[in-house]
Amino acid sequence: MEPVTLTTDRLLLRTPTPQDTETVLAAVQDPDILRWTTIPSPYLVEHAQSFTEQLVPEGWANGTMFTWGLFLPEGEDLVGMLGLSMRSLGTAEIGYWATKQHRGSGYITEAVRAASHWAFSELSIDRLEWRAEVGNQPSRAVAERAGFVVEGVLRSGLVHQGVRRDCWVGSVLPSDLGLASTTPYLPAPR
Repeated sequence: MEPVTLTTDRLLLRTPTPQDTETVLAAVQDPDILRWTTIPSPYLVEHAQSFTEQLVPEGWANGTMFTWGLFLPEGEDLVGMLGLSMRSLGTAEIGYWATKQHRGSGYITEAVRAASHWAFSELSIDRLEWRAEVGNQPSRAVAERAGFVVEGVLRSGLVHQGVRRDCWVGSVLPSDLGLASTTPYLPAPR
């Protein structure tokens, strides 16, 4: 698939390119990004180069991972990063981070909503999952504001810096956003 550019009221979501390598490298030096994401730590120039030159374009090309840099349209200042990874038939997982200077502005929630709508409309998925290490309250707040329902804790659900950790898991469905599913959904009786 060719990379897709999305826009929101305040953001331009576009594919990070090799011209963004230094910007990505600088942003990811933030201890909070390294603490809560599965990005390599320390994050070196070769990691940023591999990300912008290989991982991002290959993910789009083979339809396994769709990554956007989140930029302010005026000067294209980097606000954060967002990716959708295909997990199984009809299911993708979302991940994101925000640059320190743009946290708390609602930008990431705005981008998550736009990417969710795109995924349900263009990828024909019926479930978008979110995971975060237990304790990552900012990520959870974004997910919940974007319409995700936290479903529970997965024990030993992710690996971060060589250690298995518990994580929250949540999801958003097309019906949560007023969209149609590709496959009918029959929820369990409550």
